[in-house]
Amino acid sequence: GTSMTEPVVIAIDGPSGAGKGAVTQHLAQRTGFQVLDSGALYRLTGFAARLDGLELSDAPSVAAVARGLNVRFVPAQSGHEPFEVMLRGVDVTDSIRTDQAGVDASTVAALPMVRAALGDRQQAFRQAPGLIADGRDMGTVVFKDALVKIFLTASAEIRAERRYNQLKNKDMDVSLAALLESIQARDARDSNRAVAPLKPAEDAVVIDSSGMPLEAVHEAIWAVVSKVVT
Repeated sequence: GTSMTEPVVIAIDGPSGAGKGAVTQHLAQRTGFQVLDSGALYRLTGFAARLDGLELSDAPSVAAVARGLNVRFVPAQSGHEPFEVMLRGVDVTDSIRTDQAGVDASTVAALPMVRAALGDRQQAFRQAPGLIADGRDMGTVVFKDALVKIFLTASAEIRAERRYNQLKNKDMDVSLAALLESIQARDARDSNRAVAPLKPAEDAVVIDSSGMPLEAVHEAIWAVVSKVVT
């Protein structure tokens, strides 16, 4: 019969620096699915709000920024990031990857009005042949009916180290101790917030990548995904 089934979603959730981006990219190459980096939307919202001189605690104004985000994701030809992120026609790929932008993202993500404003935008990424959605609440809130839910985590120390190497490669001035502190603070804020706290969905497969090389992480996740995505 004719069914109005939505394109399938693979949800990749987890804390900051767990390696969701690399996994999402890898799966996109293997499946040809669309990609949503929901964290980038929160980073862009915080960044744009700062550009406009807003207080990040001013929920109605920040939500208005979220609703009106003029953003494009352009597949990158080279570089560390899979996509070039264009905000209001300007390349902000590196600007939204600073530690401060991450802290700002976590701050605005705690605002229910902002989450609501970005909810619809995220749904719009669900297009054929399917979507790989990377975030904190893809499997628990935004795409509760996702076909596959992965919760990717790693110890805070290891995530800080990975982040440190990432930022160091971009010649950003960072300290490992400061990054670890920032990651722990974000974990606490993301896990304890009232709306859509960071936690695995009940039907998620939890993968701790602490002791695993990236290749092994990819294979573990592909083993789960390939069972259901032909």
